[in-house]
Parts: sequence; structure tokens; C-alpha cells
Amino acid sequence: MVKILTRLLHGQLAESIKKFVNADFPGKAKHFTGYLAILIGAGLTILVQSSSVFTSAITPLVGMGIIKLERMYPLTLGANVGTTVTGVLAALASSNVVPAMRVAMGHLFFNLTGILIWYVVPPTRKPPLAAARFLGRTTRDYRWFAIVYIIIVFFLVPLAIFGLSVAGWQVLAGVGIPILLLVIVIIVINVLQAKKPEFLPSKLRTWDFLPIWLRSLEPIDRVFRLVKEKIPFCKSGTIVEEEPLQDVKVEQPRALVSANAWAETDI
Repeated sequence: MVKILTRLLHGQLAESIKKFVNADFPGKAKHFTGYLAILIGAGLTILVQSSSVFTSAITPLVGMGIIKLERMYPLTLGANVGTTVTGVLAALASSNVVPAMRVAMGHLFFNLTGILIWYVVPPTRKPPLAAARFLGRTTRDYRWFAIVYIIIVFFLVPLAIFGLSVAGWQVLAGVGIPILLLVIVIIVINVLQAKKPEFLPSKLRTWDFLPIWLRSLEPIDRVFRLVKEKIPFCKSGTIVEEEPLQDVKVEQPRALVSANAWAETDI
């Protein structure tokens, strides 16, 4: 899809679309541009009856640089609201309207609450955008990361939480709270490393004291490369060389926990 859009949208056409989509209202009204984007995202999602179709269609445009990530964010939030209309329509057509409508309204207000928390107050927009940039850079460096991330976040973690909850809330709290605190400590240390390293002990100003498998995905990447070489249909055959890209900066393997990565996110 990215290749097709790249061939279709280039030159003056791409620049015109980029200026139009990413433009803000003039003056103080620019603060309302994002809310209009939310309404547009909701409306287009209602038309196609699927937030997945809408977001999948515009995600390549972000990768091409036509749509800015800051503009994609409210469009996606609007798509999450627009997809709840399908549930409302299904509830109205149900024989048991009251319980079905309760579920549909729960879905709707869940997404509206997400907008209130993560968009209405401008500073709260930074963590989702920072996480998106971090995941995007990591996937760029390690192509297998996206699949592993989906498996862990959408399958293994929910299954683990469900299993612990079945064992009892005490077990869930006993396991979940220490993990949550560890994640918070790592995030705080990363931010301090990027913004105020003088507040940290000298040893904590970098993660170099940790084993490489705790601060980088490079060891795991080597394992995936070895597995890829062992699989017959994944072995490379005749390589067709492409024209080299100009002015491309080759980066070193990015660390899993890196202060530089957080510095670029401007949290």
C-alpha cells in the first residue's frame, strides 16, 4: 500500500495534500483544529463502518510524511468514537434494547473518556505521541518487533492478567503492582537522563552498567536473523540491487532503554 501511494502521491500533489491536511485554523482558533480532526475521523469511520479500515488507509500517509503524527492522533481518536456507532445501531435493532444499549453506551463513553484524558489537556498528548515515535523507530530498526509487540501486548499480557485475576485479586496485585512500579521507575529515570542527568547518581546517568540483553534488542535481533537463515523459504536468493538512497544516516543499533530516545520525544 505504501508503494502504491508513493507512486500516486508525489510531487506537487503530495505537497498540496500535505499543506491542506496539516493546516491549522488562523490565530487563536488553531487550538480547535484538532477537535475538527476528531469530528472528521468520526464521520469518515461512520461512513466506512470500521475504524480499522480508516486508520489502515491513512497510516501509510503518515509513513510517507504527508500527514503529521500530530494530525493523525486526533483522527484516530475520532475513528475510535465513530466505530461505536455500529454498536449503537446494532443495539437499536436488538430484541433486548436496554441491555444492548448499555453495552453500546459503555463502549462510547469509554472512548470519550479516553479523549478527555489523553487529548483535552494538551500536556497529556505528549506520552501517546512519544510512545508512537519510540515504537516506530524500534520497528524501523528491528522489523520483527511489530509482530512480537502485537503478540505480547494483545495476547500474552491479557492472558497473564486474566490468569492472575482468576487466582485472586491478591495474586494479581502482588504480581502487577511491583511490575507497574518498575515500569514507572524506568520511565522516570529515562526522563531524568534526558532532561536532568545531574539529579541522578553517576552510575544511573546511562544504562551501560546493565547487560546488553537488558538494554538493547540487538541480541534478540541476532537470534531472529539466525532463525531466518535456517528456514528454507526465508533464505535470500538472487538479490536485486536497488539504487542507493541519498543522504541517509545510518544509525547504530538502538537500545531498548535509551535516554536519547526519550530526549527526542520531548516529554
